[in-house]
Amino acid sequence: MKNKILTYSLTHHKSLFSHADQKEYFYIQTSEHPYVSEPYRAESFAIEFLRKGSIIVQIGLEKKVVHAPAIITLGPSVIRSFSKNNDEILIDIIFFKPHFFLENQANVFFLSQYDFFENSQSHLSQLTETDENRFKRIFNLIKEASEGNSKHQASILRSYLYILIYEIDAIQIEKGSTEVQNTLYEKFKELLFKDFLNFRTVQHYADELNVSRKYLSEIIKKHSGKTASDWINEMVILESKVLLQNKKMSINQISDLLHFSDQSVFGRFFKNYEGISPLEYRKKQNE
Repeated sequence: MKNKILTYSLTHHKSLFSHADQKEYFYIQTSEHPYVSEPYRAESFAIEFLRKGSIIVQIGLEKKVVHAPAIITLGPSVIRSFSKNNDEILIDIIFFKPHFFLENQANVFFLSQYDFFENSQSHLSQLTETDENRFKRIFNLIKEASEGNSKHQASILRSYLYILIYEIDAIQIEKGSTEVQNTLYEKFKELLFKDFLNFRTVQHYADELNVSRKYLSEIIKKHSGKTASDWINEMVILESKVLLQNKKMSINQISDLLHFSDQSVFGRFFKNYEGISPLEYRKKQNE
């Protein structure tokens, strides 16, 4: 399914930052984040180091204000959007395609073993002062390497990416040992991300998680302020918005992909949540 969804290519990311080279990786340090308020996916991985200020990041259905110093990690399948929260920011970002990173890696599943690229609860790593200084040193080395002309530039940057990933993993392990998260709530969100296209009833998720529908609803409401049904419907709306940005797909095709009985049912569902029809939403993105 995902290959039918409009994603931001590495070239597109470069164009947002006024870069035009065609490498399999791309580094930038900027005080002007390109705020993309509509949800999208990307073909590349991204590791972002927020040095100064704050930004608003929506990942999936959850919106957070991220304050410096922080690391944000995003995999290609993650639906994300960014909004302005602070006039003065400084952020380092390195984008890289999977095959670039894995070029000399025997384990093709290396990246997938780190859930901070895909798990909604692990994308953000707040940094202590010690962590911040360590990441400053690493990103300064990345900046120096990316601006140089070494014939080994790709290999050097790949090595720094390994260091980044291991350092982020160490922070995540420490975070996991000190934070107690509600397992049922987290499992519901993981299951929802996997199943929402085919299953839209709270009962399905309750059955899969071996709890009663009432108990699941109470837990979800307690932790998020929203009902389980709200989560399901909002996930469908979010996916709808991503799909509607792909002009090659008709409204009817999107309706079918989202498993609505027909286009009119999809239209009513979308308008009920957004106040406008799918077609009006699509036209609005082209204004």
